[in-house]
Amino acid sequence: MQTEDNNITETTSSNEQAPHKRTIRSFVVRGGRMTEGQQKAYDNNWAIYGLDVESGRLDYQQLFGRESDVVIEVGFGMGASLVEMAKNAPEKDFIGIEVHPPGVAKLMMLASEAGLTNIRVYCHDAIEVMADCLPEAQASTFQLFFPDPWHKKKHNKRRIVQPLFAQQVAGVLKTDGVFHMATDWEPYAEHMLEVMEAQENYQNVAGKGLYHPRPDWRPLTKFEQRGERLGHGVWDLIYKKI
Repeated sequence: MQTEDNNITETTSSNEQAPHKRTIRSFVVRGGRMTEGQQKAYDNNWAIYGLDVESGRLDYQQLFGRESDVVIEVGFGMGASLVEMAKNAPEKDFIGIEVHPPGVAKLMMLASEAGLTNIRVYCHDAIEVMADCLPEAQASTFQLFFPDPWHKKKHNKRRIVQPLFAQQVAGVLKTDGVFHMATDWEPYAEHMLEVMEAQENYQNVAGKGLYHPRPDWRPLTKFEQRGERLGHGVWDLIYKKI
């Protein structure tokens, strides 16, 4: 499981200038304090790789200096998998969204060590980034790997994959763009399948009601490799926006 949790919870705004209101959050931050080394990596690399929500709507071509297929990933953990994908696909550009500062620091450090120019990162709530910063109908891929499954039935409503989220993802994907999910929790895989099969503007790439074999472009994470040794399953779902 990734260090941070991708899920939907409700929190109260702390804006003292306006009445408190409840807003949707896509995460719960755990262990967000950075070591001295992580803070240094964060500070040294943010000007190159960091994206600020306050800057508003992105222009992908201006950001990366070219026209390309843009891949969005929410909840990249410590960033190794996303950096590997960026290295393996230099013709594509990648934007990671993560609320766990140590993970953001690690990704930027790895990207810097690899000399990557095709990756950027937000350290912010994905729901707000999607609403305020990502252009409509321009991304080629949206990735959500191993989000918090919220095992208890009473907590299932907190899972990030819900009909509204599926439509928010569709809003940032171009036609024929894909929404790629993966989970190691079979009940959550079944939930994802149920939600996505009900969406009229998506088509299951593997076929109606089917899971997709792990594609070569999704690197095996250390967490996933450990799960395989223990006999745990992993389910991939890939849906095309139509």
